[in-house]
Amino acid sequence: MTERPLRADARRNRERLLEVAMQAFSEQGPDATLDAIARTAGVGIGTLYRHFPTREALIEEVYRAELTRLCEAAPSLLSSLPPDEALRSWMDRFIEYLAAKRGLADALRVVIAAGGQPFAHSRERLVDALAILLPAAGLEAAAADDVLMSLNGISLTAGDPTQRDQAARLLDLLMDGLRYRRTTASQA
Repeated sequence: MTERPLRADARRNRERLLEVAMQAFSEQGPDATLDAIARTAGVGIGTLYRHFPTREALIEEVYRAELTRLCEAAPSLLSSLPPDEALRSWMDRFIEYLAAKRGLADALRVVIAAGGQPFAHSRERLVDALAILLPAAGLEAAAADDVLMSLNGISLTAGDPTQRDQAARLLDLLMDGLRYRRTTASQA
């Protein structure tokens, strides 16, 4: 059985609920009230429950929406920027994504405790996005795992807003290292 596509107004309500819930769970953790989320989104609580039958379903979907937004950015960045710039821009988005994920950490623990698996395909989807970006920039797709691990390390610095400049410098350093690797590989 396939789901019918949402009407435009229902899709807007769902997107607005996810946006408001992201902010609420990031700031207040799992204690954010669903009533307040619905009210801030400008919908009734019934509308929230129609889209997300449980608190855990909402939290999990907030996380997945952020992951999807990041992964789906890869092709559009490549179509609008030179490959190196597209990769670097995606890296910036990755750092923002991990900062948001850290803000959701307590809420995600509630989902996991209830048996949810919000991270089931995260790594795979992130590696797939990098596998699009890296070859376009003249780099080996096989480096996707290494790049992902490097980005995770850099993101540890970016968790503190006062360290954003340092994170940007580290991303530039990573890009320089990738360019050097590309140059030495082509000379061999």
